[in-house]
Amino acid sequence: MLVGYARTSTVEQAAGFEAQLRELKAAGVGKLFKEQVSAVAHRKVLEQALDFVREGDVFVVTKLDRLARSLRHLIEVADLLKRKGVELRILGMGVDTATPHGQLVLNVFGAVAQFERELMLERQREGVAKAKAAGKYKGRQPTARAKSADIVRMAKDGVKRPDIAKRLGVSVRSVYRILAE
Repeated sequence: MLVGYARTSTVEQAAGFEAQLRELKAAGVGKLFKEQVSAVAHRKVLEQALDFVREGDVFVVTKLDRLARSLRHLIEVADLLKRKGVELRILGMGVDTATPHGQLVLNVFGAVAQFERELMLERQREGVAKAKAAGKYKGRQPTARAKSADIVRMAKDGVKRPDIAKRLGVSVRSVYRILAE
């Protein structure tokens, strides 16, 4: 059975999501798993898909970055699939791990993707440092500190700390820290 997995990071990427679904269906995928979550977040549907596949199945994705967030993660997923007797097919790259050539290409592309990601993060850090030096980068505004007055008022009104955090959308730790001050 061909088992497909599609992922986008945000709801705003709906067009890309639909394109993935069309491509997977055109490839003959019989069972499709889909989710909209960041690659670095916990991907519950990916775990369900990997749990679902059985020996003889083929796990299909459209692109490498839809599946793995790093070379290490790619190797973990590929090893899990191999132990289960499941092949991996990446449509956009023409990779099929059923062949030795496909195994080699997967490892090379995984290493290149990891390298590109590390370069992008390095450029991002350099850009942030440059903006800070120029006084143009202020960083993320502290959300809990901006709500300090509300936190103190609610605590005085007898609202429990976890409830304060939930109502104001801040962490319980932040509530305790502000009240300790």
